[in-house]
Amino acid sequence: MKIFWGLCLVVALFLGGNEAVAGQLAERLASFPDWDKPVVQVAKGDLVYPDWMAGTWNVKSTLIDAVAPLAPDIVTPGFESNRQNLQQPVSFQVRFGKDKLFKSSAIVADRAFNGLSLAKAYLGNTVIAVKVDPKSPNRQITLLKGDRQLVSIVSGRATEKPKDDQFITTEVFQQFFRAAQSRPYFNEVESTTAYQYLPQFPSTIEADQVTAVFLSPQDPDYPDYFATASRPVALYRYRLEFSPVNVPKTQKKANG
Repeated sequence: MKIFWGLCLVVALFLGGNEAVAGQLAERLASFPDWDKPVVQVAKGDLVYPDWMAGTWNVKSTLIDAVAPLAPDIVTPGFESNRQNLQQPVSFQVRFGKDKLFKSSAIVADRAFNGLSLAKAYLGNTVIAVKVDPKSPNRQITLLKGDRQLVSIVSGRATEKPKDDQFITTEVFQQFFRAAQSRPYFNEVESTTAYQYLPQFPSTIEADQVTAVFLSPQDPDYPDYFATASRPVALYRYRLEFSPVNVPKTQKKANG
């Protein structure tokens, strides 16, 4: 059960648009921790990122805040253990590029690479593999030791581009965790991230991210789902810092 709630956050970091109403996503981030379910459109195709996201990046992720809005009435099993990670940086690599799997020239996340990199950074050798459905970039399976797996399906998206060097995205996805000889667990997770591109030498990216965990009507542990359906049971805020693995030669020459 503990691994399930930890995986919720791992998958949320880089799973993932449609254009949102101007300023809507930025306003939500500014209102943290006052949080409700976002207004999104049905996810179609993959989440397309700005060109400046292309490349392989070293990422330092730091959990800077954790809130249980419905405590003490409802607190998820993994909340207290996740709070122990406050102010503890976790490092991993991610990459973005042209979509080879679905043959598109748009810049998208390498979901299989990023998912595995993230999962191993947080969960170590418990993780066996991360697979993306060859028919849909919105369905991902994380395979774990002990015949366990987490299925994540992106159901909704929204994006904003306030400026050329800024990009905000929200993705909502449904999660299903199953293990041998154990009943399955369900939940709904939202990840909202504001990226800021910093074109100095070398170019870097900073991001403010909020992950919200909502109850699922399919979870028998929480019969009061409909009374709290629009409110999260857990909120986690992260600071993300991206630095390039390889500095482009043109950038080296221009600054050398």
